[in-house]
Amino acid sequence: MRVGIVGLGYRLAYLARVFSAASDDFEIVGHVDPAPAGLPYVREHGVSVGRAYADMDALIEDGELDLLMIGSPNHLHLDHIRTGLERGLKIFAEKPVVTSVEDTMALAELIGRHGSDRVMVGLVLRYAPLYVDLRKAQQEGRLGDIASIEASEHIPPYHGAFFMRDWRRYQKYAGSFMLEKCCHDLDLYNGVMGCRPRLVASFGGRRSFVPENAPQGGGANDLEVYHRKPSGWQGADKVFDSDGDIIDFQTAIVQYENGAALTFHTNLNVPDDFRRFAVIGARGMAEGDFVRNYFRVTDSRTAERIEDKTYKASPLSDHYGADEQMAADILRHLVEGAALPVSVTDALEAGLLALAMDEAMRAGAVVDMTPIWRRFDAALGRGA
Repeated sequence: MRVGIVGLGYRLAYLARVFSAASDDFEIVGHVDPAPAGLPYVREHGVSVGRAYADMDALIEDGELDLLMIGSPNHLHLDHIRTGLERGLKIFAEKPVVTSVEDTMALAELIGRHGSDRVMVGLVLRYAPLYVDLRKAQQEGRLGDIASIEASEHIPPYHGAFFMRDWRRYQKYAGSFMLEKCCHDLDLYNGVMGCRPRLVASFGGRRSFVPENAPQGGGANDLEVYHRKPSGWQGADKVFDSDGDIIDFQTAIVQYENGAALTFHTNLNVPDDFRRFAVIGARGMAEGDFVRNYFRVTDSRTAERIEDKTYKASPLSDHYGADEQMAADILRHLVEGAALPVSVTDALEAGLLALAMDEAMRAGAVVDMTPIWRRFDAALGRGA
């Protein structure tokens, strides 16, 4: 399998290692990136990323590619995906797939013309053993009709500081923090609900990484913890006086088309971090934590704990064992046509929910997503 990479940052460098380990036939023949931040990583781990090309067209012309992997800054994804589709390629795109409502609609139109099976997405948590077990419990009827979900994605200070220093601090490049980081989680809970979000309210801002909270004594941005995770393109040293325009906390309330509700909270400065959920249904509840590696199911009528398990950390995966499974499943899909647990339209729907949360936060109002879904379906070419 001949593979080309556009955007060799830290994430695609890491995935180059994971995919290469998953199959001896996975050959990266070339990459395009004017400043490949991930190059030291692949060299350290002995992963070949082929020849450096000056532009995407040259890579496609020369590479005879079976797969194009896109890890460029988020605002460039639409043009790179469009080029790949128009050249007849299969594409893997990192999340978030695009950064705005307009780009979502443009990509939906492309998908309507070229087919959704041509684009695979890096919503890796769909492959996590914990999420697989959650959906299995739901499908076996242990939860019953879902009434509500309480969920969060919290990240520790070193990771929050990375966002304040990296190119992701600018919404013009990354989209919002809710979109860039939490689209994983929103996609998971959309999947559990089995229908689309309808009404959205949200509140948030920046309260932790602000000048008045800078450490006293010495340089305000100089503590080791705030530089533990290196930044790449457009990187900077400032943390508490970052020039970025992203938030560092946000909460949202969502009502779905079936009447069930989700509450979601994200925060960039949680020293004992967690990424957990409580899915509460008529017959039982499921709770789990991707960071603390547990999953429990409790029966509503008897209070009996009917499932209680923990998971071992993976030596390779950055996402609780999900990265290796995603690589294996995508390779199987490309070779054998096996079904995948998440589609590009799922990814775009999660993105539209994140964008609606941001709109609600800015406006201080409840956002009705019904018009957005009509527009999205029309762009996909679906009937009314």
